[in-house]
Amino acid sequence: MTLASCGRCMLLFAELVLPSALMFAQPPNPHEVPIMDGQAGPCSVSFTVTDANGAPVYDAKINVHIEYGFAGVRRLDLQASTNIDGKAQFKGLPKRVKGELLYFNATKDKLAGSATYDPDKSCGGENDSIVLAPPKS
Repeated sequence: MTLASCGRCMLLFAELVLPSALMFAQPPNPHEVPIMDGQAGPCSVSFTVTDANGAPVYDAKINVHIEYGFAGVRRLDLQASTNIDGKAQFKGLPKRVKGELLYFNATKDKLAGSATYDPDKSCGGENDSIVLAPPKS
């Protein structure tokens, strides 16, 4: 087989296989809830981030710093971005954390909001909301 005929085989392969592969590629679902897995325990919490008018906020960043384990020596920083419906979920959170509460902070542009979560009291996937507002001056 010559180099020229090998090149034609590759071109034929590309013409036959690539279109069918692209046909099955699905665009991402904008309503699929992003899930951040901390892999540190059985607890989970979901958030819906809205603006002051109650509209969902797309691509808001939700951050949490977690200290857990004996004397809080284990640390975990997690971040998730909200979907088009303003939703994001954190799972794999430890049941017991240093200070008892987790503080979730959400931001988008110049807007900010926060929520607290007690995994020891509500470990089973609570739904909470965070309202973003401009900083108070």
